[in-house]
Amino acid sequence: MKTNKFAAFILSHGRPDNVITYKTIKAAGYTGPIYIIVDNEDKTIERYVKNFGQENVIVFDKKAMADAIDEANNFDNRKVIVHARNYCFIAARQLGLTHFIQLDDDYTNIHHRYESKDGTKLLMINVKNFNAVLDIYIDFLDATNFKSIAFAQGGDFIGGVNNPYVKYRPLMRKAMNTFICRTDRPFEFIGAINEDVNTYTTLGGRGDLFGTIPMINIVQKQTQSQKGGMTDVYQLSGTYVKSFHTVLMQPASVKVAMMHSKNIRLHHLINWNTTVPVIIDEKYKKI
Repeated sequence: MKTNKFAAFILSHGRPDNVITYKTIKAAGYTGPIYIIVDNEDKTIERYVKNFGQENVIVFDKKAMADAIDEANNFDNRKVIVHARNYCFIAARQLGLTHFIQLDDDYTNIHHRYESKDGTKLLMINVKNFNAVLDIYIDFLDATNFKSIAFAQGGDFIGGVNNPYVKYRPLMRKAMNTFICRTDRPFEFIGAINEDVNTYTTLGGRGDLFGTIPMINIVQKQTQSQKGGMTDVYQLSGTYVKSFHTVLMQPASVKVAMMHSKNIRLHHLINWNTTVPVIIDEKYKKI
């Protein structure tokens, strides 16, 4: 990579023998430092150290991080990822990094999506030059005022070649799962659950920029299909409570609605026209 002050942080809890992302980014061609971020309430820390080495496992005080942020509830349930997300900025400063990417621990693949030559199909190929991909994303981050940028997810491409993100390649005003950040542009993730959506809607409404750039996407294990991580929280409270955290943060522009996918469920619905600042057409300018 262009910079030697970059690292990948994999956020994990209770899955020392199943950190899928570690193998995935290695297979994708990543050669930089990798640190596993775990909390001091994890009963499997010793196993993480055994598997990845003491120098590659960073343990943080979860209660201290919980006391320092707005969790948006009074559940006193810390089996969530928001604390680790916020700690990454502290870890990056302590390690002397200028940039980092934070990743969940359950990515099975990284794909490059592209159109077939005849323009009728959306195809994909495994990324094998992840270092180069990261360089490009970091260049974009450095050239803009974005707080963070992210890779796409499979659901962003529903509809194939007719999907607007495929057809027009716009930058999406959201960032989820894979946060590429600059250490000198810190921000705080908020809300114990749905922390990524809470953050990009709330901070986005204040003018901060978050973006997802096609056409690289991560492939993730199905939610609640693995033990550990945030599975316990999702099973305890369901998607309504998860999504309603964002309604609490942005009641004027976010609501809970039915998501009619394979598994019909309640989900957040964002009105982007009233969530983030938009550029007004010049024809409305007062002379």
